[in-house]
Amino acid sequence: MLEWTLAILILLGAFFTLVGSIGLFKLPDFYMRLHGPTKASTLGVGAILVASAIHFSLKTDGVSLHEILVTLFLFITAPVSAHLMAKAAIHIKVKQVDRTRQLEK
Repeated sequence: MLEWTLAILILLGAFFTLVGSIGLFKLPDFYMRLHGPTKASTLGVGAILVASAIHFSLKTDGVSLHEILVTLFLFITAPVSAHLMAKAAIHIKVKQVDRTRQLEK
């Protein structure tokens, strides 16, 4: 049962990471592209790290804190960095697609 849980978490993480990468490649402007890596990839890497933490916590005697700390760091820094990049893009007036301008009204 443990292997199935870990496999599902790894596949889920790989799927979200793939979706984030495709979003980064396919979306038309900076503001839309910002959502791909910060939302989907964060969930993907988070799921893979949770699977790693479960695996190494059960394989060794103690709790694996390395993966938990990396996950916490990722969930804290990704939204902050995305916010700062969006604010910088607004400040330097990065060109927007008409659909993006339509959404902010």
